[in-house]
Amino acid sequence: MNAINRAEQIEDTVDIDEEHHAASEVEEGIREFVRNDIAYLRRPPIASPETAPVDANSEATVNNVNSLIQRVAGTSLAEIEKLISELESLRDLLHAEGQRVQREISGYAQLSSAAMKSTRMIADNVTQWKRAADGLRNS
Repeated sequence: MNAINRAEQIEDTVDIDEEHHAASEVEEGIREFVRNDIAYLRRPPIASPETAPVDANSEATVNNVNSLIQRVAGTSLAEIEKLISELESLRDLLHAEGQRVQREISGYAQLSSAAMKSTRMIADNVTQWKRAADGLRNS
């Protein structure tokens, strides 16, 4: 039992480390993006925007940030879709179980009604037998 708990703790630690690593990657990507994004404020102005060279480094950074966001979002979306499908299957299971319980309750109600009718019939017969026995004693 302790080995199982220890294994679960190790798995939880690994999951936390992976999440922390992914978050660190996202934060680093955002920092780099912001640094490159505001770098133009520190550069001297260029005469016209048409003649401005495209900074390959900033374009690569944007692509890196986009791919990083897509990786993180893709994983999150996949997990959310998996959870949604699990919840839908659980909903279907609960619906089926609810119908089964309703059928069981209906069966028990019918059985209870039949038992009540049988008990009344027995009580009526016992009453008639008792009257018949009292009539025989009195005669």
